[in-house]
Amino acid sequence: MRFGILAISVAFAGVFSLLAAGAEAQTAPLGTRTAQAPPADEPSTQPPVRRPPKRLPIYPRYQAEPGGVYPRYFPGPNAVRVCNATYVQEFRPSGTVIVPRMSCSWRRG
Repeated sequence: MRFGILAISVAFAGVFSLLAAGAEAQTAPLGTRTAQAPPADEPSTQPPVRRPPKRLPIYPRYQAEPGGVYPRYFPGPNAVRVCNATYVQEFRPSGTVIVPRMSCSWRRG
């Protein structure tokens, strides 16, 4: 049985080798053009120049003065800064805590 399978496989290998030996590359006739890459010295084959992206300036909506006062505009010559301090609850994973909060605003004097 094994000898029969071996003989059949050798026969198929021989047939396929004969078919493969007959296959040769074809040459194009002189009148036809083939698709080939142009030489590398032509500018069309060089990759395009990649420009860096434009840099857009980003400004914050407000910028506190050195004293931490917001708003930055000049409220007037007689303006008074009024601050309100309270205690609020904060719920944290360790438990509820009470923390101080302060909010300030400008008032005309």
